[in-house]
Amino acid sequence: MSTDSKEIDIVGILKLLPHRYPFVLVDRVLEVEEGERIVCLKNVTINENFFQGHFPTEPVMPGVLIMEGLAQAGALLAYLTGGESVEGKLVYFAGMDGVRFRRKVTPGDQLIFDVSVTKRKSRFWKLAAKAFVGDELAAEGQLMATFG
Repeated sequence: MSTDSKEIDIVGILKLLPHRYPFVLVDRVLEVEEGERIVCLKNVTINENFFQGHFPTEPVMPGVLIMEGLAQAGALLAYLTGGESVEGKLVYFAGMDGVRFRRKVTPGDQLIFDVSVTKRKSRFWKLAAKAFVGDELAAEGQLMATFG
């Protein structure tokens, strides 16, 4: 296992993820422990399209998008870890368990996605996922993913 403290910017992320605007929910990779853990950053800004309707008088990032951002962080970990076994394949979000939302996420916040592998079996990954704003836990849950 190698630890790579080198950051990956949005250009590098777009080379790895198939997602594109407005659905890329990771702005930077901060830390990677191949096969084990990834830490990513999402800057939450008022110009995000979902804030137009969620909610116009009190903008709050939808919880499902926080979970999607965590899933994208997990996919980045898979792409950075899996080599040829995942090259050219899509990582599909297969499920969520035990999801809890602990605080509102609003424009101006920086979300830190911390995702760790808890189980790997063939094309199936189970991940422990947490999203933080500063030191405060914003959301958490177990994610499942598979390669297709």
